[in-house]
Amino acid sequence: MFSFFESTYRVLKLSLALLLGGLIMLVVGVILAYGIDAHLTLPELVAAHALTILGPTAIKLGYVMRLVGFNRLRLEQNGRAA
Repeated sequence: MFSFFESTYRVLKLSLALLLGGLIMLVVGVILAYGIDAHLTLPELVAAHALTILGPTAIKLGYVMRLVGFNRLRLEQNGRAA
């Protein structure tokens, strides 16, 4: 599993997926939880509120992975230049 994270480009692709997925989860959760909450059952409303928590969590993880990926790219470029 850890070999997956050794590739810088795979980390960047995964970070992009987490950023986009988190944004989609957040927007859908906010629309469902606060926009059309009167039409939802209680389990659906709980799931909608969970999306408003899980979305930003995925965004934060994706952002940190993106920072790690770009840091690795920078280190690789500095290593080649030296």
